[in-house]
Amino acid sequence: MTYKYESQRVAFPYFVAALGLFAAQILFGIVIGIQYLAPDFLFPAIPFNIARMIHINLLVVWIIFGFMGSAYYLLPEEVEGEIYSVKLAWLHFWMFLVGGATAIVGYLFRWHDGREFLEQPFIIKVAIVIVVLMFIFNMVMTMIKGRRRTSITIVLLIGFLGLALFYLFAFFKPDNMVMDKYFWWWVVHMWVEGVWELIMAAILSFLLIKLTGVDREVAEKWLYIIIGLTFLTGIIGTGHHYYWIGTPEFWQIWGAWFSAIEVLPFVAMIAFSLRMVSLRSRKHPNGAALHWTIGTAIVSFLGAGVLGFMHTLPQINYYTHGTQMTASHGHLAFFGAYAMIVMAMASYAVPNLRRKTGEIMSQKAEIFAFWTMVISMVCIALSLTGAGVVQSYLQRVLATSYMETQSHMGIFYGMRLFFGATFTLGFIVYLYDFFLLKRATSR
Repeated sequence: MTYKYESQRVAFPYFVAALGLFAAQILFGIVIGIQYLAPDFLFPAIPFNIARMIHINLLVVWIIFGFMGSAYYLLPEEVEGEIYSVKLAWLHFWMFLVGGATAIVGYLFRWHDGREFLEQPFIIKVAIVIVVLMFIFNMVMTMIKGRRRTSITIVLLIGFLGLALFYLFAFFKPDNMVMDKYFWWWVVHMWVEGVWELIMAAILSFLLIKLTGVDREVAEKWLYIIIGLTFLTGIIGTGHHYYWIGTPEFWQIWGAWFSAIEVLPFVAMIAFSLRMVSLRSRKHPNGAALHWTIGTAIVSFLGAGVLGFMHTLPQINYYTHGTQMTASHGHLAFFGAYAMIVMAMASYAVPNLRRKTGEIMSQKAEIFAFWTMVISMVCIALSLTGAGVVQSYLQRVLATSYMETQSHMGIFYGMRLFFGATFTLGFIVYLYDFFLLKRATSR
Protein backbone atom coordinates (compact mmCIF):
# COMPACT_ATOMS: atom_id res chain seq x y z
CA MET A 1 0.00 0.00 0.00
CA THR A 2 1.00 3.63 -0.37
CA TYR A 3 0.24 6.59 1.88
CA LYS A 4 -3.43 7.47 2.36
CA TYR A 5 -3.20 11.18 3.17
CA GLU A 6 -1.14 13.81 1.38
CA SER A 7 -0.04 15.47 4.63
CA GLN A 8 1.70 12.24 5.69
CA ARG A 9 4.50 13.20 3.33
CA VAL A 10 5.74 15.78 5.84
CA ALA A 11 7.03 12.88 7.94
CA PHE A 12 9.74 12.11 5.38
CA PRO A 13 12.10 15.06 6.12
CA TYR A 14 11.87 14.21 9.84
CA PHE A 15 13.14 10.70 9.12
CA VAL A 16 15.91 12.08 6.89
CA ALA A 17 17.00 14.53 9.60
CA ALA A 18 16.88 11.76 12.22
CA LEU A 19 19.11 9.47 10.17
CA GLY A 20 21.55 12.29 9.37
CA LEU A 21 21.92 13.15 13.04
CA PHE A 22 22.17 9.45 13.90
CA ALA A 23 25.11 9.21 11.48
CA ALA A 24 26.78 12.13 13.28
CA GLN A 25 26.16 10.47 16.64
CA ILE A 26 27.80 7.25 15.43
CA LEU A 27 30.79 9.26 14.16
CA PHE A 28 31.35 10.83 17.58
CA GLY A 29 30.82 7.42 19.18
CA ILE A 30 33.74 6.12 17.10
CA VAL A 31 35.80 9.13 18.20
CA ILE A 32 35.05 8.32 21.85
CA GLY A 33 35.92 4.66 21.29
CA ILE A 34 39.32 5.65 19.89
CA GLN A 35 39.91 8.11 22.73
CA TYR A 36 39.44 5.35 25.31
CA LEU A 37 42.46 3.66 23.73
CA ALA A 38 44.36 6.79 22.63
CA PRO A 39 43.32 9.65 24.99
CA ASP A 40 45.17 12.32 22.96
CA PHE A 41 43.25 11.58 19.76
CA LEU A 42 41.92 14.92 18.34
CA PHE A 43 43.05 16.73 21.50
CA PRO A 44 42.70 19.67 22.15
CA ALA A 45 40.23 20.36 19.32
CA ILE A 46 37.70 17.73 20.46
CA PRO A 47 38.54 16.47 23.97
CA PHE A 48 36.74 13.43 25.38
CA ASN A 49 34.22 15.39 27.45
CA ILE A 50 33.09 17.44 24.42
CA ALA A 51 32.90 14.38 22.15
CA ARG A 52 30.79 12.57 24.76
CA MET A 53 28.56 15.62 25.21
CA ILE A 54 27.90 15.82 21.46
CA HIS A 55 27.39 12.05 21.18
CA ILE A 56 24.67 12.06 23.86
CA ASN A 57 22.94 15.27 22.74
CA LEU A 58 22.77 14.06 19.14
CA LEU A 59 21.01 10.95 20.44
CA VAL A 60 18.31 13.03 22.13
CA VAL A 61 17.78 15.31 19.13
CA TRP A 62 17.59 12.61 16.48
CA ILE A 63 15.26 10.41 18.55
CA ILE A 64 12.85 13.35 19.02
CA PHE A 65 12.99 14.02 15.27
CA GLY A 66 12.13 10.36 14.73
CA PHE A 67 9.26 10.52 17.22
CA MET A 68 7.81 13.59 15.51
CA GLY A 69 8.15 12.04 12.07
CA SER A 70 6.47 8.87 13.31
CA ALA A 71 3.62 10.90 14.80
CA TYR A 72 3.09 12.87 11.61
CA TYR A 73 2.87 9.65 9.62
CA LEU A 74 0.51 7.73 11.90
CA LEU A 75 -1.77 10.59 13.03
CA PRO A 76 -3.68 11.02 9.75
CA GLU A 77 -4.39 7.29 9.54
CA GLU A 78 -5.43 7.09 13.18
CA VAL A 79 -7.74 10.14 13.17
CA GLU A 80 -8.80 9.62 9.54
CA GLY A 81 -7.98 13.15 8.47
CA GLU A 82 -5.16 15.37 7.27
CA ILE A 83 -2.63 17.04 9.57
CA TYR A 84 -3.99 20.37 10.81
CA SER A 85 -1.12 22.48 9.43
CA VAL A 86 1.63 21.14 7.21
CA LYS A 87 3.20 24.62 7.15
CA LEU A 88 3.48 24.58 10.94
CA ALA A 89 5.08 21.13 10.75
CA TRP A 90 7.68 22.47 8.32
CA LEU A 91 8.24 25.58 10.42
CA HIS A 92 9.08 23.76 13.64
CA PHE A 93 11.08 21.19 11.65
CA TRP A 94 13.49 23.90 10.51
CA MET A 95 13.47 25.61 13.90
CA PHE A 96 14.41 22.36 15.62
CA LEU A 97 17.01 21.43 13.02
CA VAL A 98 18.72 24.82 13.10
CA GLY A 99 18.49 25.06 16.89
CA GLY A 100 19.81 21.54 17.39
CA ALA A 101 22.65 22.01 14.91
CA THR A 102 23.58 25.35 16.53
CA ALA A 103 23.76 23.73 19.96
CA ILE A 104 25.89 20.82 18.70
CA VAL A 105 28.32 23.07 16.84
CA GLY A 106 28.38 25.40 19.84
CA TYR A 107 29.66 22.57 22.04
CA LEU A 108 32.80 22.44 19.91
CA PHE A 109 33.45 26.05 20.93
CA ARG A 110 32.62 25.34 24.59
CA TRP A 111 29.21 27.08 24.39
CA HIS A 112 27.21 24.98 26.82
CA ASP A 113 25.42 25.07 30.16
CA GLY A 114 27.61 22.47 31.86
CA ARG A 115 24.87 20.25 33.36
CA GLU A 116 25.27 16.71 32.08
CA PHE A 117 22.74 15.79 29.35
CA LEU A 118 21.15 19.27 29.73
CA GLU A 119 24.09 21.21 28.35
CA GLN A 120 21.95 23.23 25.94
CA PRO A 121 22.39 27.00 26.46
CA PHE A 122 19.36 28.84 27.82
CA ILE A 123 18.26 30.25 24.46
CA ILE A 124 18.37 26.76 22.89
CA LYS A 125 16.32 25.37 25.78
CA VAL A 126 13.69 28.04 25.14
CA ALA A 127 13.68 27.17 21.43
CA ILE A 128 13.20 23.46 22.24
CA VAL A 129 10.18 24.27 24.42
CA ILE A 130 8.66 26.42 21.67
CA VAL A 131 9.20 23.70 19.05
CA VAL A 132 7.62 20.98 21.19
CA LEU A 133 4.63 23.22 22.03
CA MET A 134 4.14 23.96 18.32
CA PHE A 135 4.20 20.25 17.59
CA ILE A 136 1.74 19.47 20.41
CA PHE A 137 -0.61 22.22 19.19
CA ASN A 138 -0.53 20.77 15.67
CA MET A 139 -1.12 17.30 17.08
CA VAL A 140 -4.08 18.36 19.25
CA MET A 141 -5.71 20.29 16.42
CA THR A 142 -5.26 17.31 14.11
CA MET A 143 -7.01 15.09 16.65
CA ILE A 144 -9.85 17.61 17.07
CA LYS A 145 -10.25 17.99 13.32
CA GLY A 146 -10.12 14.23 12.66
CA ARG A 147 -13.06 11.88 12.44
CA ARG A 148 -12.10 9.60 15.35
CA ARG A 149 -9.97 9.30 18.50
CA THR A 150 -7.96 6.19 19.24
CA SER A 151 -6.01 4.92 22.24
CA ILE A 152 -2.83 5.15 20.18
CA THR A 153 -3.20 8.88 19.55
CA ILE A 154 -4.21 9.58 23.16
CA VAL A 155 -1.19 7.70 24.58
CA LEU A 156 1.05 9.39 22.03
CA LEU A 157 -0.28 12.80 23.08
CA ILE A 158 0.25 12.02 26.79
CA GLY A 159 3.81 11.03 25.97
CA PHE A 160 4.59 14.29 24.17
CA LEU A 161 2.86 16.35 26.86
CA GLY A 162 5.01 14.63 29.45
CA LEU A 163 8.10 15.27 27.34
CA ALA A 164 7.33 19.00 27.33
CA LEU A 165 6.31 19.15 31.00
CA PHE A 166 9.33 17.37 32.47
CA TYR A 167 11.78 19.29 30.27
CA LEU A 168 10.78 22.44 32.16
CA PHE A 169 12.87 21.16 35.09
CA ALA A 170 15.91 21.74 32.88
CA PHE A 171 15.44 25.45 33.69
CA PHE A 172 15.43 24.80 37.45
CA LYS A 173 18.99 25.05 38.78
CA PRO A 174 19.10 25.18 42.61
CA ASP A 175 22.43 26.07 44.21
CA ASN A 176 22.36 23.01 46.46
CA MET A 177 23.98 20.11 44.58
CA VAL A 178 21.71 17.46 46.10
CA MET A 179 18.58 19.39 45.12
CA ASP A 180 20.04 20.03 41.68
CA LYS A 181 20.58 16.32 41.04
CA TYR A 182 17.22 15.45 42.63
CA PHE A 183 15.29 17.50 40.09
CA TRP A 184 17.78 16.86 37.27
CA TRP A 185 16.56 13.28 37.25
CA TRP A 186 13.01 14.55 36.75
CA VAL A 187 14.08 15.33 33.21
CA VAL A 188 16.55 12.55 32.46
CA HIS A 189 14.73 9.64 34.15
CA MET A 190 11.15 10.75 33.48
CA TRP A 191 11.98 11.09 29.80
CA VAL A 192 13.79 7.84 29.08
CA GLU A 193 12.07 5.63 31.67
CA GLY A 194 8.69 7.30 31.57
CA VAL A 195 7.11 9.39 28.84
CA TRP A 196 9.38 8.16 26.05
CA GLU A 197 8.17 4.65 26.82
CA LEU A 198 4.60 5.83 26.21
CA ILE A 199 5.57 7.24 22.81
CA MET A 200 7.40 4.02 22.00
CA ALA A 201 4.42 1.87 23.06
CA ALA A 202 2.00 3.92 20.93
CA ILE A 203 4.21 3.60 17.83
CA LEU A 204 4.74 -0.11 18.52
CA SER A 205 0.98 -0.65 18.72
CA PHE A 206 0.38 1.18 15.44
CA LEU A 207 3.03 -0.86 13.65
CA LEU A 208 1.80 -4.19 14.98
CA ILE A 209 -1.77 -3.42 13.91
CA LYS A 210 -0.57 -2.51 10.41
CA LEU A 211 1.90 -5.36 10.05
CA THR A 212 -0.22 -8.18 11.51
CA GLY A 213 -3.80 -7.15 10.76
CA VAL A 214 -4.84 -8.11 14.30
CA ASP A 215 -7.99 -6.45 15.63
CA ARG A 216 -7.41 -3.01 17.17
CA GLU A 217 -9.23 -3.92 20.39
CA VAL A 218 -6.63 -6.60 21.14
CA ALA A 219 -3.78 -4.14 20.62
CA GLU A 220 -5.44 -1.46 22.76
CA LYS A 221 -5.88 -3.84 25.70
CA TRP A 222 -2.16 -4.60 25.64
CA LEU A 223 -1.37 -0.89 25.28
CA TYR A 224 -3.33 -0.10 28.45
CA ILE A 225 -1.39 -2.78 30.34
CA ILE A 226 1.95 -1.39 29.14
CA ILE A 227 1.22 2.24 30.01
CA GLY A 228 -0.21 1.22 33.39
CA LEU A 229 2.99 -0.66 34.23
CA THR A 230 5.10 2.23 32.93
CA PHE A 231 3.39 4.74 35.20
CA LEU A 232 3.38 2.37 38.18
CA THR A 233 7.08 1.51 38.00
CA GLY A 234 8.67 4.45 36.23
CA ILE A 235 7.69 7.34 38.49
CA ILE A 236 8.70 5.89 41.87
CA GLY A 237 11.48 3.98 40.13
CA THR A 238 13.27 7.33 39.88
CA GLY A 239 14.46 6.44 43.39
CA HIS A 240 17.21 4.17 42.05
CA HIS A 241 19.04 7.37 41.06
CA TYR A 242 18.74 8.74 44.60
CA TYR A 243 20.77 6.07 46.42
CA TRP A 244 24.03 7.97 46.83
CA ILE A 245 23.34 11.68 46.21
CA GLY A 246 22.40 12.74 49.74
CA THR A 247 18.65 12.02 49.76
CA PRO A 248 16.88 10.25 52.66
CA GLU A 249 17.67 6.56 53.16
CA PHE A 250 14.10 5.44 52.42
CA TRP A 251 14.79 5.98 48.72
CA GLN A 252 17.00 2.89 48.78
CA ILE A 253 13.95 0.79 49.68
CA TRP A 254 11.44 2.48 47.37
CA GLY A 255 13.95 2.80 44.55
CA ALA A 256 15.02 -0.83 44.86
CA TRP A 257 11.51 -2.29 44.76
CA PHE A 258 10.06 -0.14 42.01
CA SER A 259 13.13 -0.07 39.79
CA ALA A 260 13.33 -3.87 40.09
CA ILE A 261 9.85 -4.18 38.60
CA GLU A 262 10.55 -1.60 35.87
CA VAL A 263 11.36 -4.64 33.77
CA LEU A 264 7.63 -5.51 33.65
CA PRO A 265 6.61 -3.02 30.90
CA PHE A 266 9.31 -4.51 28.66
CA VAL A 267 8.17 -8.05 29.45
CA ALA A 268 4.67 -6.91 28.48
CA MET A 269 6.00 -5.44 25.22
CA ILE A 270 7.60 -8.77 24.28
CA ALA A 271 4.42 -10.67 25.16
CA PHE A 272 2.36 -8.09 23.24
CA SER A 273 4.54 -8.29 20.12
CA LEU A 274 4.76 -12.08 20.02
CA ARG A 275 1.03 -12.43 20.73
CA MET A 276 0.17 -10.06 17.89
CA VAL A 277 2.41 -11.96 15.48
CA SER A 278 0.87 -15.30 16.51
CA LEU A 279 -2.62 -13.90 15.89
CA ARG A 280 -1.84 -12.13 12.63
CA SER A 281 -4.40 -12.50 9.91
CA ARG A 282 -1.97 -11.80 7.06
CA LYS A 283 1.72 -11.93 6.23
CA HIS A 284 2.75 -8.37 5.50
CA PRO A 285 5.19 -8.03 2.58
CA ASN A 286 7.37 -5.54 4.51
CA GLY A 287 9.42 -8.11 6.40
CA ALA A 288 12.15 -5.61 7.29
CA ALA A 289 9.70 -3.41 9.19
CA LEU A 290 8.49 -6.47 11.11
CA HIS A 291 12.11 -7.33 11.98
CA TRP A 292 12.67 -3.86 13.44
CA THR A 293 9.33 -3.91 15.27
CA ILE A 294 9.73 -7.29 16.98
CA GLY A 295 13.40 -6.52 17.51
CA THR A 296 12.44 -3.36 19.40
CA ALA A 297 10.54 -5.34 22.03
CA ILE A 298 13.24 -7.99 22.44
CA VAL A 299 16.36 -5.77 22.44
CA SER A 300 14.77 -3.13 24.69
CA PHE A 301 13.95 -5.92 27.16
CA LEU A 302 17.58 -7.05 27.13
CA GLY A 303 19.01 -3.54 27.42
CA ALA A 304 16.53 -1.72 29.63
CA GLY A 305 15.19 -4.77 31.46
CA VAL A 306 17.96 -7.32 31.94
CA LEU A 307 21.03 -5.05 32.00
CA GLY A 308 19.12 -2.46 34.00
CA PHE A 309 18.02 -4.99 36.59
CA MET A 310 21.56 -6.38 36.90
CA HIS A 311 22.77 -3.31 38.77
CA THR A 312 19.66 -1.55 40.02
CA LEU A 313 19.57 -2.96 43.58
CA PRO A 314 21.46 -0.74 46.04
CA GLN A 315 23.62 -3.64 47.30
CA ILE A 316 24.98 -4.03 43.75
CA ASN A 317 24.70 -0.43 42.62
CA TYR A 318 26.97 0.58 45.50
CA TYR A 319 29.84 -0.93 43.49
CA THR A 320 28.66 -0.41 39.90
CA HIS A 321 27.21 3.11 39.73
CA GLY A 322 29.23 5.40 37.50
CA THR A 323 31.15 2.50 35.94
CA GLN A 324 31.05 1.05 32.44
CA MET A 325 28.11 -1.09 33.61
CA THR A 326 26.00 2.04 33.29
CA ALA A 327 27.33 2.63 29.77
CA SER A 328 26.53 -0.97 28.82
CA HIS A 329 22.94 -0.65 30.04
CA GLY A 330 22.54 2.76 28.38
CA HIS A 331 23.79 1.72 24.96
CA LEU A 332 21.60 -1.36 24.57
CA ALA A 333 18.55 0.24 26.22
CA PHE A 334 18.55 3.38 24.09
CA PHE A 335 19.21 1.46 20.90
CA GLY A 336 16.63 -1.23 21.59
CA ALA A 337 13.86 0.95 22.95
CA TYR A 338 14.12 4.16 20.95
CA ALA A 339 16.52 3.93 18.01
CA MET A 340 14.95 0.68 16.81
CA ILE A 341 11.35 1.89 17.09
CA VAL A 342 12.20 4.97 15.00
CA MET A 343 13.92 2.79 12.41
CA ALA A 344 10.95 0.41 12.47
CA MET A 345 8.61 3.29 11.70
CA ALA A 346 10.91 4.62 8.99
CA SER A 347 11.16 1.13 7.50
CA TYR A 348 7.38 0.90 7.36
CA ALA A 349 6.50 4.47 6.39
CA VAL A 350 9.19 5.55 3.93
CA PRO A 351 8.52 2.84 1.31
CA ASN A 352 4.84 3.83 1.43
CA LEU A 353 5.70 7.51 1.02
CA ARG A 354 8.00 6.88 -1.95
CA ARG A 355 6.30 4.09 -3.86
CA LYS A 356 3.78 4.79 -6.58
CA THR A 357 2.58 1.20 -6.46
CA GLY A 358 1.93 -1.28 -3.71
CA GLU A 359 4.89 -3.48 -4.68
CA ILE A 360 7.56 -4.15 -2.04
CA MET A 361 11.13 -4.06 -3.28
CA SER A 362 13.94 -6.43 -2.27
CA GLN A 363 14.77 -6.01 1.41
CA LYS A 364 17.94 -8.08 1.60
CA ALA A 365 20.16 -5.03 2.23
CA GLU A 366 17.97 -3.68 5.05
CA ILE A 367 17.65 -7.06 6.76
CA PHE A 368 21.45 -7.46 6.53
CA ALA A 369 21.76 -4.02 8.14
CA PHE A 370 19.28 -5.01 10.85
CA TRP A 371 21.20 -8.09 11.93
CA THR A 372 24.59 -6.40 11.64
CA MET A 373 23.51 -3.46 13.80
CA VAL A 374 21.66 -5.53 16.40
CA ILE A 375 24.42 -8.12 16.85
CA SER A 376 27.07 -5.38 16.93
CA MET A 377 25.17 -3.39 19.60
CA VAL A 378 24.68 -6.50 21.74
CA CYS A 379 28.43 -7.15 21.49
CA ILE A 380 29.19 -3.51 22.37
CA ALA A 381 27.01 -3.91 25.47
CA LEU A 382 28.75 -7.18 26.40
CA SER A 383 32.16 -5.53 25.94
CA LEU A 384 31.18 -2.68 28.22
CA THR A 385 29.71 -5.15 30.73
CA GLY A 386 33.09 -6.90 30.87
CA ALA A 387 34.81 -3.55 31.37
CA GLY A 388 32.28 -2.66 34.08
CA VAL A 389 32.85 -5.89 36.00
CA VAL A 390 36.63 -5.34 35.97
CA GLN A 391 36.21 -1.68 36.93
CA SER A 392 33.78 -2.43 39.78
CA TYR A 393 36.02 -5.10 41.29
CA LEU A 394 39.38 -3.34 40.96
CA GLN A 395 38.29 0.22 41.67
CA ARG A 396 35.42 -0.25 44.11
CA VAL A 397 36.38 -3.47 45.93
CA LEU A 398 40.18 -3.52 45.85
CA ALA A 399 40.50 0.29 45.83
CA THR A 400 42.91 0.17 42.88
CA SER A 401 43.73 3.59 41.44
CA TYR A 402 41.66 4.86 38.53
CA MET A 403 44.48 4.88 35.99
CA GLU A 404 45.73 1.41 36.95
CA THR A 405 42.17 0.11 36.70
CA GLN A 406 41.84 1.59 33.22
CA SER A 407 45.02 -0.17 32.13
CA HIS A 408 43.32 -3.53 32.75
CA MET A 409 40.27 -2.62 30.64
CA GLY A 410 41.99 -2.04 27.30
CA ILE A 411 40.92 -5.35 25.77
CA PHE A 412 37.26 -4.51 26.38
CA TYR A 413 37.69 -1.03 24.92
CA GLY A 414 39.28 -2.61 21.85
CA MET A 415 36.33 -4.99 21.49
CA ARG A 416 33.94 -2.06 21.87
CA LEU A 417 35.71 -0.13 19.09
CA PHE A 418 35.72 -3.17 16.78
CA PHE A 419 32.00 -3.77 17.19
CA GLY A 420 31.42 -0.04 16.86
CA ALA A 421 33.02 -0.34 13.42
CA THR A 422 30.79 -3.28 12.44
CA PHE A 423 27.75 -1.35 13.70
CA THR A 424 28.81 1.56 11.47
CA LEU A 425 29.06 -0.83 8.51
CA GLY A 426 25.51 -2.01 9.14
CA PHE A 427 24.26 1.57 9.35
CA ILE A 428 26.00 2.48 6.08
CA VAL A 429 24.16 -0.40 4.41
CA TYR A 430 20.93 0.87 5.96
CA LEU A 431 21.56 4.36 4.55
CA TYR A 432 22.41 2.88 1.15
CA ASP A 433 19.08 1.04 1.15
CA PHE A 434 17.19 4.08 2.47
CA PHE A 435 18.56 6.71 0.08
CA LEU A 436 19.44 4.70 -3.04
CA LEU A 437 17.57 1.42 -3.29
CA LYS A 438 14.21 2.77 -2.13
CA ARG A 439 14.62 5.88 -4.30
CA ALA A 440 15.43 3.75 -7.34
CA THR A 441 12.31 1.62 -6.90
CA SER A 442 10.06 4.67 -6.69
CA ARG A 443 10.85 5.80 -10.23
